[in-house]
Amino acid sequence: MGDFLDIAYPRDSEDASKRGRKKLPHWEMEGGCYAVTFRLGDSLPRAVLDSFLQERNALAAALREKGELTRAEELSLARVMNDKVESWLDAGRGACPLRRPEMAAVVAEALRCFHGDRYRLVAWCVMPNHVHAVVQPLGQFSLERVMHSWKSYAAHRCNKILGKSGGFWHRESYDRLLRNAEELEHAVEYALTNPEHAGLTGWPWRGLMRGLELRTGLRPWPTPLQRY
Repeated sequence: MGDFLDIAYPRDSEDASKRGRKKLPHWEMEGGCYAVTFRLGDSLPRAVLDSFLQERNALAAALREKGELTRAEELSLARVMNDKVESWLDAGRGACPLRRPEMAAVVAEALRCFHGDRYRLVAWCVMPNHVHAVVQPLGQFSLERVMHSWKSYAAHRCNKILGKSGGFWHRESYDRLLRNAEELEHAVEYALTNPEHAGLTGWPWRGLMRGLELRTGLRPWPTPLQRY
């Protein structure tokens, strides 16, 4: 999938760098592509998140008894954490305002706005209480800067629709540096088929970059699917 994208994949731990983070590790590299998930502020209660973090920290402590965590171990722990969060979110927790078409459309607009300029938006999906994107930042635009612009614009517009102010997104987000073409394909398919796995049918808020094709036999098949 997407050989023409010119994506840089890390060959080893020396190719990527880790930037500071409160809860989860961030690995990044120039030319890299990322699977990103961010969620609404009310979608995951603090007590539930803390229980997930305690489980992750217990696993990390057990691994550290054998020495410092490797990058592979850190990534594995992040996936375990993400899987727990995803299962919770897919159950439709919280008020889920992104079920409303006018609000999902705002987020979709924010995601696509600078595609081809500041980043390549390979694929995306707006769920009722969270968002998936597969994105490759371009030029001087970092992933952190790209995500900040998405969340800031969408929060302002959505709060206006709701007649509210203040926090909209949860501050913490999850992103994973993709290591090879297989991980890219998996990330794209995961994002695009998330509605069906969450029990949503005919969900229109997802898209795939023109020129890319999903593998034959993918089930469930995402439909409808926006192209851009």
